[in-house]
Amino acid sequence: MKGAAIKMRFPFALAACSLALLISLPLTASSTTAMKSMTQPSQQQTAAWHKLVDAYFDRVYLPYNPTAGTSAGLHQYDSKLENYSRAGLDQQAGELHDYEQKVSAFPVAGLSEWDAGDRAFLLGNIRSQLLTLETIRPWQKNPDWYSSGITGSAFTIIERNYAPADVRLAALIEREKQMPAALEAARANLINPPKIYTEIALEQLPGLIGFFQHDIPAAFTSVKDAKLLAQFHASNDAVIQALTSYQQWVKTDLLPKSNGDFRIGAATFSAKLRDDEMVNIPLDRLLEIAYADLHKNQEEFRKVAHELDPNKTPMQVLAELQADHPAPDQLLGKFQLTFNNLIQFIRTKKIVTIPSDVQPTLQNTPPFMRATTFASMDPPGAYEKGSHKAYFNVTVPGPDKTPQQISESMAAFNIGTIVSTSVHEAYPGHYVQFLFMPQIHSRVRKMLYASTDVEGWAHYCEQMMLDEDYGQPGWGAKNAREAKLIRLGQLDDALLRDARFVVGIKMHTGQMTMDQAVDFFNKEGYQTRANGLVETKRGTSDPTYLYYTLGKLMILNLRHDLQQKEGASFSLEKFHDEFLRQGGVPLPIVRRALLQNNSPVL
Repeated sequence: MKGAAIKMRFPFALAACSLALLISLPLTASSTTAMKSMTQPSQQQTAAWHKLVDAYFDRVYLPYNPTAGTSAGLHQYDSKLENYSRAGLDQQAGELHDYEQKVSAFPVAGLSEWDAGDRAFLLGNIRSQLLTLETIRPWQKNPDWYSSGITGSAFTIIERNYAPADVRLAALIEREKQMPAALEAARANLINPPKIYTEIALEQLPGLIGFFQHDIPAAFTSVKDAKLLAQFHASNDAVIQALTSYQQWVKTDLLPKSNGDFRIGAATFSAKLRDDEMVNIPLDRLLEIAYADLHKNQEEFRKVAHELDPNKTPMQVLAELQADHPAPDQLLGKFQLTFNNLIQFIRTKKIVTIPSDVQPTLQNTPPFMRATTFASMDPPGAYEKGSHKAYFNVTVPGPDKTPQQISESMAAFNIGTIVSTSVHEAYPGHYVQFLFMPQIHSRVRKMLYASTDVEGWAHYCEQMMLDEDYGQPGWGAKNAREAKLIRLGQLDDALLRDARFVVGIKMHTGQMTMDQAVDFFNKEGYQTRANGLVETKRGTSDPTYLYYTLGKLMILNLRHDLQQKEGASFSLEKFHDEFLRQGGVPLPIVRRALLQNNSPVL
């Protein structure tokens, strides 16, 4: 969980893109009109809207993001690769501007509440992509955007057996043929990147090269067609050579010229929150919210630590917790036992409906991902027909690691974080949210998601489940001491997310240096300095990684307001089910659907 970005790719979570306007500020006149007209949807308007949505995805979104198509299960895009050239990026921006005008001009009168929500969501998605292409400009600033981008495109083809190996290999060959040109485009496009971005790219590149050298060939050992294998070796060797050359260029040519600024600034930060999450809360108010939650969790952490051992400091108690972990070869089994206990608790206490008895498949994280994630949920895409398994990946340290490296890795899987990881990734977090996807028939909601919803839901579940008495003796804990350790693990993860909230805003608005950010993770977020450094690096290119805590707080506030409205008739299970039936849309849309008003999210 700790240490880097978690790979959680929902069927509607397209990793290559950022996403989705309304909240504590007043609605626009057009939005108000939409709310009034939603009760009388027009069949003609509905048909016209769905036609526009289909045109956007079929003519713009998927052709320019074919890797997202593969992830979604639309395999007609498997042989294609994103166009990384400046001309291609400019053409993409032009198409997005065209559809921004079309979606913005589409009359909301006559749309259902659901379709009006889709319209707002899609408009934010388009504007977010334009913000990324024209203002944040990773194509100009981030060398890893290219090397990790093409590697991820290959990974989507080998990660699941959605088609026979020879069919997938033929598609991969065509995709690989386009990769050297992508790295050539990088050399032309990159201008004065931030030094930290170039350093991160250099850290990543050996693993990416190794992925093409070892992991991809290993995925196709069952293929016997000599001609196809010869084509594969040619295309794969060309990618390895191109990446190796790119690595040398980044090190010797680009690194000395890397003097740019990674900070996106307050205006862009606010615009990104508006477009991705429909959040218009001023940044100074967001910092007040972040610090309030940080201090609340710090106080609770100190209280629980004192109850565990009044003679030790909270950090000493935390160190003891981190040392209480299973042996690596027992880790997957521990998670499996946790699944069974969580499912029984959820059903007994009526927490949320679990639409399927099929559990995710536990496995060791694929080698390509082990450097960047401790645990992740990887379900099939919303349109996937050839593979139905959802994989719960857990990074088990291998025999090649030193005893110290094994100890450091396993500290992330102590008794507390095994529970919070299982809750976050599976029950009732990401996996249960994925299980609700068949009930959603909107193409917008199948293809897109807002992080405050998806990551906010999973992070909310970590706290909610313990608040509902999971982790007590009989439900996940053997005794009262173990129950306190589980709560301490949950609070430790909450403090990590609180620190991200503060650091993301302060670093990108010039109020905090990277060194100060590392100190903040260490002293205020209760993280090791090593983990603080990794988290700080992540924050340089993931500025709004406040979405975990922000989303959790917005969901808690929504639940409170719904309880106030419904009184004794409020049902936690009904609330959670209705929440998940909305899909991964920005939370103001969920709030409007459940409360039928436009009250502030916080």
